[in-house]
Amino acid sequence: MELAFNIFLMVATFFLMEGAAWFTHKYIMHGFLWSWHKSHHSPRHGFFERNDLFAVVFSVPSMATIIVGFEFEQLAFLKWVGFGILGYGIFYVLFHDILVHRRVKIKFIAKSPYLRRMIRAHKVHHKHLGKDGAEAFGFLYAPKKYHPTSPTEKVEL
Repeated sequence: MELAFNIFLMVATFFLMEGAAWFTHKYIMHGFLWSWHKSHHSPRHGFFERNDLFAVVFSVPSMATIIVGFEFEQLAFLKWVGFGILGYGIFYVLFHDILVHRRVKIKFIAKSPYLRRMIRAHKVHHKHLGKDGAEAFGFLYAPKKYHPTSPTEKVEL
């Protein structure tokens, strides 16, 4: 029973991270830390961009909860929270950085309607080069309004 609860905690944390990511993206990245995030809305000049500092910052809660969960038996559940955050971070890198922004050049054509919707929502988000006026701040959840209008619509960035 304890293992089932811990797995539930990890999966719930993973999905709750979407809300945390949306909030952070809308109010922090497009807010007072726009000076970091604006590099993500500009042409890239190399593999890394200032926006990548957010990955370092967001890894701290994951590492901290995992370490505390392993070090203190009464707080062991925290390691599962940390693994949920870590899982979200891995999905972010795989889908956002590699698949959507092609930071690693791989040949991939999104055939899944939902994957195409996610890519299109992110494309809509990047139409705005400034910190104001953007929409579609989520990462794993893309509302139906971003569904491509036809099966052949190009959804690459």
